[in-house]
Amino acid sequence: MELFIEFEGRKLVLRLVGELDEHSAEFVKRRLDAAISENNFDAVILELSRLTFMDSTGIGVIIGRYKLARKLNKSVYVRNPSQTVDKIFRMSGLYEIITKI
Repeated sequence: MELFIEFEGRKLVLRLVGELDEHSAEFVKRRLDAAISENNFDAVILELSRLTFMDSTGIGVIIGRYKLARKLNKSVYVRNPSQTVDKIFRMSGLYEIITKI
């Protein structure tokens, strides 16, 4: 799993590459929590075009970071999910809380 943290204006872009599962969850949680907590921005964009797999642990990671961002009054969006991840988002109901842009 690779994680790239970028800015697009006042948007924090978190680009996940690889597989978000029980093996990578702790690494991703720590890095995302730090990025979300330490930066001055208006919105979080989860860029998922190169995320190839996500299991239930990964869903938990996404929901937890969503809750943290919302607690800090930041909007959260998902962008360009891979076909596999898009299906997981639809089946799990994640699109009911996180807007796809």
